[in-house]
Amino acid sequence: MRAALVHVLADAAVSLLVIVGLVLARAFGWLWMDPLAGFIGALVIANWSVGLLRDTAATLLDRTPDPRMAEKVRTVIESEGDRVTDLHLWRLGPGHLGAIVSVATSQTHDSAHYRRRLSKFADLSHVTVEVHRHSPGG
Repeated sequence: MRAALVHVLADAAVSLLVIVGLVLARAFGWLWMDPLAGFIGALVIANWSVGLLRDTAATLLDRTPDPRMAEKVRTVIESEGDRVTDLHLWRLGPGHLGAIVSVATSQTHDSAHYRRRLSKFADLSHVTVEVHRHSPGG
């Protein structure tokens, strides 16, 4: 959706720039305005394209969309002495994240316990918790 919006906005901006360049070239004899408008349009499109590529690459390469949320999740889980062994967050939509959390614990808590603890984060719309129990000494 964002790519389509950027495309339409870039087309509109460049078209407007070209029209202004042509009008100025015709009205004042500034023949250099048309190529300048084209150059500025190319820079605008390149700038928007780089931002879109950066965001798309982050999504395709599965980069954590919100490192602060990842740290908050880790802090909440580890506050009782448990250990997060794997944490994966991904964007589900605007303002919604999915999470898969693997927890190593020596306690008898089940996955529902950890989901309840994470329920205070409104951004986490879909949470999967995997619990690995181990003995306190090993």
